[in-house]
Formats: sequence, C-alpha cells, structure tokens
Amino acid sequence: MTRAPVSFTADAIGWTWHGCAASPRSRAVRHPLRTLILGLGAVVGGLCCLAFAAGFFLFVAALARQERSPDGRTDGIVALTGGAQRIGDAINLLAAGYGRRLLITGVNERTSREELARLNPTQRDLIACCVDLDYRARNTIGNAIETRRWMRMHHFNTVAVVTSNYHMPRTLIELDHALQDSDRIVPHPVVTDGFDADTWWHNPPTARLVASEYLKFLASWVRTRFETDPERSRAAILIGRRKPVKMVAEPLMRGVN
Repeated sequence: MTRAPVSFTADAIGWTWHGCAASPRSRAVRHPLRTLILGLGAVVGGLCCLAFAAGFFLFVAALARQERSPDGRTDGIVALTGGAQRIGDAINLLAAGYGRRLLITGVNERTSREELARLNPTQRDLIACCVDLDYRARNTIGNAIETRRWMRMHHFNTVAVVTSNYHMPRTLIELDHALQDSDRIVPHPVVTDGFDADTWWHNPPTARLVASEYLKFLASWVRTRFETDPERSRAAILIGRRKPVKMVAEPLMRGVN
C-alpha cells in the first residue's frame, strides 16, 4: 500500500515567520523617501555642474587680453619659466627700472647665465649684475617658495610677477599663500603668441590648455585653504609636473635664510 506524503507548514506547528517580509505600508514609505533622496542628489549635482561651468567662464573672462607695464615700481621682479616670452619681458622690465633685481625661478639645469646672456646680448651687463637663477623649484608651488626665500634674502617687500596670462591666476594663489600678503604682489601677465582667450573654443589645443589650467587653479585654491605652509605640502609632490618628483623645492643650504 502506498502512503500519502506528509507535508509540514509553519501554521501546522503553530508559528509563522514575518521577519523578512516588508509590509505594504513600509514599502510605500521607503519608495517616496528614496525618490526624494535621488531627486535631491540630482539637484545638488546639477548645481555643482552649473557652478563649475560658471566658474570656468569667469576664469576665462578674467584672463588678461593684452600686456601692459606695471602701474608702479617694485623691489624685485620674478619670472616663472615655462613660456617663451616670459624671460624676455622680465628682463625688459628690469632694464626699464621696474625692479632692482630679477629672479628667474624654475630654470632648467642645463641653462646657464651665459646662455641667457647669449639670447639677450643687449642686456649682458644687466644679466651679470642683477639677475638670479633658481634651479630648485619643480612647479608653481616651488616657484612661490623660492620667491619667498629670495625676497627674504634681499629684504624685498614687493615683487612684480611675470608669467603667462593663463597661468597668472594660479600663480597669484600660490604667491599669496606663501607671502601671506597679496598687496606685495604686482602681476604682469604675458599674452603668449598664438593664445587667444576670446576664441578658445575654436582651437582645441587652447581649449585643453585653459581647461587644464582651470582645474589646477581649483586644486590650488582648495589646497591652500587647508595648508598652512607650502614648504610642507604633501599634495604638491603628487601634482608635480616632472616625474618623479620628490620635493617641490630643494631645501636651502645652511646659513641661507
């Protein structure tokens, strides 16, 4: 004789399990809450994108369109390497009496004073007496550090800064952070040949350059809000332009302030 199979259910032994089953009311509550959170996230994300885009256009609009001489004289002049016209403009400012000495910071190790004089033969004597070359700086943060050291060594209070117009906003952030006084800085932006800030969207290389510089500008602004001294910057090492970068500026020799 074949026996019928015996089955057991929760109700058959007197209990039921409710732990994993969500009630219709709880599901109804969670669904609009999740929709609200996603909606708020989308709004915040949209506002952040809008602020980022608006900041970019303000950044481009603020770039100098033409060069002009500084409004007044300063104690020293600093030129940041990286653009073909920067050094020539800085030497011309020195020759015109806009500063007593010139620091060229971030110089390539293979570039000598003699090479500089050869490229500027009419200013050979001026280069010999009043131009200092810095080989220690590795990036813009290092440039700011070396500028501070140089100004302290010569007891300078004010400095004219020569760099490309697209690089000037980030340079001013780093110098203001290093010197802790923006009133001591007089910008002299160089308008590089071939760079047109008004038609950047028509030129892919220019668009990439401006976008890259804007991102670096934002990174510098955020970093300087949290750091107290650029010489102890860990983030600066990570964003160095040369690989590998172990420091943003080499330490000074003993006895030099």
